[in-house]
Amino acid sequence: MIKLIRLEWKKNKIGTYIRNAAIMTVLLSLMLTAMAGELETAETVEAYGTDMINASVDLFMNMAYIIFTGVMLASFIVGAYEKRTMHLMFSYPINRKKILLSKMAAVWVFNVAAMVISKVFTFGMMLLARPFLGISAAGIAFGAPLFWLDMFLGSAAMVSISYIALPVGLLMKSSKAAIVMAVVITFLTQGNIGSATLANNMAFYGVLLVIAAWAVFLSLHRVEVRDLP
Repeated sequence: MIKLIRLEWKKNKIGTYIRNAAIMTVLLSLMLTAMAGELETAETVEAYGTDMINASVDLFMNMAYIIFTGVMLASFIVGAYEKRTMHLMFSYPINRKKILLSKMAAVWVFNVAAMVISKVFTFGMMLLARPFLGISAAGIAFGAPLFWLDMFLGSAAMVSISYIALPVGLLMKSSKAAIVMAVVITFLTQGNIGSATLANNMAFYGVLLVIAAWAVFLSLHRVEVRDLP
């Protein structure tokens, strides 16, 4: 499976995605670092608590990587069906389900790792800028194991939720449909209407993770026998 994942990265020119993720990370980091001083003013802390920096980093990184994962799923999987390159891949003496699963894993591993690195980079920039912007580092606990566990689990959950977009793209045979669905998921999970929001609602996220698991199952179901589109 590891060899297949590496093959997918090579075939889909993973260097391009690394570059795009790096650019996105730098831009988000600059924006969030500039915002951090304002987020930790006395009035803001009193109104929202001392965790506003972490909440803001999570919000923007979640939005960015849900969409980024959707774009990669559209390219790695839905696009392969659209371009009919799946015909060639399924002619290999390898289980079809394993091929499709390796594509999903290639996207998942990359985005979880990239999201964690993006968050670490952003928090690091904030720590470096702390003397100049008056940023509080109370919530940036690099030395606490729970901080790292929460970062990894949160990143894994957000990337996994993006997989709800996959069967939509496959059903409609459209990469654009998968990307649009990823955008819808982003606004549904991270947006708000007035003071109402589903962001950080653990029960809601739990339901979405179940739906994401079902979406992966639907994408893999009967792949060995069903005709290619």
